Amino acid sequence: MKIRESGMPDEGKWEGFFEPYEILKTLGLNNSTIDVADFGCGYGTFTIPVSKIINGKVYAIDIESEMIDITEQKAKVENLSNVETALRDFMSEGSGLKKESVDYVILSNILHGEEPEKLLREAYRILSPKGKVGIIHWNHDPTTPRGPPMKIRIKPEQCIEWAISSGFKISGVYDLKPYHYGIVANKER
Repeated sequence: MKIRESGMPDEGKWEGFFEPYEILKTLGLNNSTIDVADFGCGYGTFTIPVSKIINGKVYAIDIESEMIDITEQKAKVENLSNVETALRDFMSEGSGLKKESVDYVILSNILHGEEPEKLLREAYRILSPKGKVGIIHWNHDPTTPRGPPMKIRIKPEQCIEWAISSGFKISGVYDLKPYHYGIVANKER
């Protein structure tokens, strides 16, 4: 099941909305992190930087074959051997990763879909004890240059509520200027 479309712009424009290394650092991802899952990897905006930071693999999962191809090509050009892509409908089929198999899950601009708690529960399932989920989402502000329509754009408070109801404990909420906010939530076992 494809997530509700929010108007993915071309790659050049999309990349201009983020400072991936700064965002990842702010959200607590560092070289002590081993394995990471990136749900909805898109153009590899976070997958490629993650692969250069961590000591394990990054599992880049997307439902769009074009996004998988782009991410694979970027990893090949950068000679990154720790990127593993999967063309998968993780909303319907789950991530395909084993229980408690990763240290960190990235949910970037994806929780505006129809079943956000399902994604959070899958993240919880695959996270190792004490693992973290990093949520990145568009600010609830109609002046942002892109993002889901305001009627489905979620506020940080809603993400926090969903994360808590999915078993997580919130460890930080961040302003990821200029257009996003971030939330870090920890698995409590």
